Amino acid sequence: MPSYASPLLSLPGAVAADAPDAGVAAHYGDLFKEQRALAAGEGFVDLSHREIVTVTGPDRLSWLHLLLTQHVSELAPGHATEALILSAKGHIEHALYLVDDGGTVWLHTEPGQADSLIAYLESMKFFYRVDVADRTGEFAVVHLPAGSIAPAPDGAVVRETPHGRDLFVPRGELAAFAEGVGQPIGVLAYEALRVEGHRPRLGRETDHRTIPHELGWLDSAVHLHKGCYRGQETVARVQNLGRPPRRLVFLHLDGSEVTLPEHGAEVRLAAEGGDGRVLGFVTTSARHHELGPIALALVKRNVPEDAELLAGGTPAAQEVIVAA
Repeated sequence: MPSYASPLLSLPGAVAADAPDAGVAAHYGDLFKEQRALAAGEGFVDLSHREIVTVTGPDRLSWLHLLLTQHVSELAPGHATEALILSAKGHIEHALYLVDDGGTVWLHTEPGQADSLIAYLESMKFFYRVDVADRTGEFAVVHLPAGSIAPAPDGAVVRETPHGRDLFVPRGELAAFAEGVGQPIGVLAYEALRVEGHRPRLGRETDHRTIPHELGWLDSAVHLHKGCYRGQETVARVQNLGRPPRRLVFLHLDGSEVTLPEHGAEVRLAAEGGDGRVLGFVTTSARHHELGPIALALVKRNVPEDAELLAGGTPAAQEVIVAA
């Protein structure tokens, strides 16, 4: 949706987010209060800038099973899952968050991804009895955190995960829904808890050559014992015969720095200083209400797991997410 602006940006204290989350609120005036509420299972996050695609038809699950990294041919109604679409060389092209309601597969994805996703899906329809539609103009994603007791609107499709519930709410009812569901929480708080949870995001933790193994996405979005899909040869080869060239790490950043390293900031060994070899890049950084400044970074596999790093010039200690 070009130049999208959520109606919830009119709520008191709302400050608009920057790309890739432009169109919704970064925060509503108190970042750490919002984080604490979200961690406690309170409030809601406006994710109405994310794009929504549906797949209907009697062959929808068996057809998607052939295209996605996840096992979905027998996906039970109401059971949430994640899946990827890979290139022929195994590089990540799309990350999908989906649920089937018994008649329709609902999925949401990153802003700006629906057109290319639909183009690929349409090109693979062949004789299968499926229909693919962009529903972004009709529905909006709202996130309720784990532990929330807020009810979903009647008839809303719910995608429930260990991290909370994603609701597909009619876009025209978004403002009314927000009035009765508690404290609004911006995407900065949502992102801080995502970083804390080591959960990768397309376009932040990925670049044009990222494979699932590098991010730990094998655990949640890839089924290693299903049939062939595009890029499956790379997944199997790396899993069985080798190791990925890079690995995702969690960084505790030096809290004395005023600014956070930006997405793409270069990562080096602290022992080599600011002119040392570039070993990777910062993917997402955040200020956490308990941990202080934190980040995720993608680094070369052979970087020692106990090495002190510089993240865009900021000293950083690493925690292992993907083993070397």
